[in-house]
Amino acid sequence: MKVLLLFDSRGGLTEQLAQAIAEGVRSVPGAELVYRRLDDARQHELKEADALIIGSPNWGGITGKLKDWFDHSGDLWQTGELAGKVGAAFTAGWSRSAGTEATLLQLLHLLLSHGMIIVGLPWSDRMRLSGSYYGATAHGEVTEDDRHQARELGRRVAEIAQRLQSGLTLSESLGHLGGG
Repeated sequence: MKVLLLFDSRGGLTEQLAQAIAEGVRSVPGAELVYRRLDDARQHELKEADALIIGSPNWGGITGKLKDWFDHSGDLWQTGELAGKVGAAFTAGWSRSAGTEATLLQLLHLLLSHGMIIVGLPWSDRMRLSGSYYGATAHGEVTEDDRHQARELGRRVAEIAQRLQSGLTLSESLGHLGGG
């Protein structure tokens, strides 16, 4: 089972989260990680993956470069080749109140428009300081709490994609993971 971790990073915060997400994916036996910075990614990798985790710096929304890259995935939208695959999102920025949630929602919109199954994070006390149920986040610096949330997101995506691939129903998969 293959997880594509695709991100744009300008100041390093987003890539630091990506590295923690990668640890979470790698913690799942049988999960294969494809780690791609946006400049190195190719459209065909979307079709080859069983799950996609996308990230963008929070620039009052996603970067134009990432949006442009996804604009070229319209043929996959039309054919439905990503429908039913697992997807998740993450973002990082310099300010906690500078639109992090809006950036996550834009990323999730890209996944939803392709018919993907969205995985977020269940509520935890740690979220008082870090993260969002929409996805992993960091603000100003990447803290250990942020890394924990990111690892958890990577693990959840890999486990749910693996369970869906093995034929378990979504409710069986989510019940096992403590989500709902």
